[in-house]
Amino acid sequence: MPFYRGAWFFSFTQEKERSTIVQDVTRAQSVTSEEAILVALITPARKHLYDQEEPLEELAGLADAAGCEVVDTLIQRRASPIPSTYIGSGKVEELKEIVTSTDASVVIFDNDLSPGQIRNLEKTLDVKVLDRTELILDIFATRAQTRQAKLAVELAQYEYAMPRLKRMWTHLSRQQFSVGMRGPGETQLETDRRLAEKRILDLKKQLDLIGKRKSREVAAREGVYTVSLVGYTNAGKSTLMNQMTGADVLEQDLLFATLDTRTRRWHLPGWGPVLLSDTVGFIRDLPHHLVESFKATLEEACNATLLLHVADASSPEVELQIAAANAVLKELGIDQKDTLLILNKTDLIEEQGVLNHLLEKHPNALPVSAWHGEGIQDLTAAVSDALSANFVKLRVTMPVSNGRMLAYLAKHGEILSEQYESEEIIVRCRIPRAHLGRIRKEEVAVEEETS
Repeated sequence: MPFYRGAWFFSFTQEKERSTIVQDVTRAQSVTSEEAILVALITPARKHLYDQEEPLEELAGLADAAGCEVVDTLIQRRASPIPSTYIGSGKVEELKEIVTSTDASVVIFDNDLSPGQIRNLEKTLDVKVLDRTELILDIFATRAQTRQAKLAVELAQYEYAMPRLKRMWTHLSRQQFSVGMRGPGETQLETDRRLAEKRILDLKKQLDLIGKRKSREVAAREGVYTVSLVGYTNAGKSTLMNQMTGADVLEQDLLFATLDTRTRRWHLPGWGPVLLSDTVGFIRDLPHHLVESFKATLEEACNATLLLHVADASSPEVELQIAAANAVLKELGIDQKDTLLILNKTDLIEEQGVLNHLLEKHPNALPVSAWHGEGIQDLTAAVSDALSANFVKLRVTMPVSNGRMLAYLAKHGEILSEQYESEEIIVRCRIPRAHLGRIRKEEVAVEEETS
């Protein structure tokens, strides 16, 4: 896929022209692929991220998701980055030779580079240089379908590009002007900066309105419980959702195949109807811009009663992926929610000892194969038990005339039985413990049942 850095960013004053540029880029992305070289600098602080046999496997997956063909890789290990080019001068020369021999058109770093570093590398290599964040933003821009996701991606793009505006206009700054005159490059830079800041504020307002609307939608579901699928990208969340609900959610062996939250009704055996939502997948070092921008998109997960953390048990990096997903949940402020760990894709594990080791490390995890439907019954039973943990069984005795309390019990809980005796009605029900205080305030007799 050809990367047009900043194409979406130019021509702010001509919205129609900007839209045309974006459409042209999208059309080109669908028919063209680029040959890419992957590069990583491994410092002691990041060494734990590259302990696996294929240290650039995730970046290769991201490049594939962006439509690139990986033709070579380059890894350097050193104590700290070089301020000017990130990697050492010797590695830069080696990288230049690889670019020449492979005829690659783009170099992708598994690190975040400064604008100056990208500029210096591009000048030496004479090809486009992308960092990890820019690659992820590019993928998100092509995958977003709903208005909310598109706004979130655009906001992240603007926030990423703001400190890089000066580099985008270097082609104008080369022009010579007399003393005391301001070049068009500087004038355009200031104009774009103001317009970009205005657009960022506008996008935040629009996403805030969407977030408030989603909060109202969630509040309107009072009495209906939501279970949210979260976890590393390509862990099989969409396949699991289709298996449990019969939904027709896109299933694809590709990073970030799903960007938009999808919610479906799930009839949970022994419990009743709940809502099951599928959210955008996480990766390690998920750019902060995206986490902030997608908070509205992740509203379902933030308000869910229970989280199902889906992990790819067949991946050699499963522990790193679980840790990365937990880090994102912590950044969202929902790491303390009730969570069940689901070890998916067990059918792809060749040695039983690998699964046994995972289960020893995560004794409460549930092994499943969403593709084959194995372990789904145990999963649904575990979800029922987890939801029931917050419930209490009550025996409520009230006057027959108190229809308001009877309606309250029916709305917020499950009526198990009703027994009429003279002027009273005895109701046995199962209801969330959070409603117990409200019930005790009424003129009714309340008794908790242990079985």
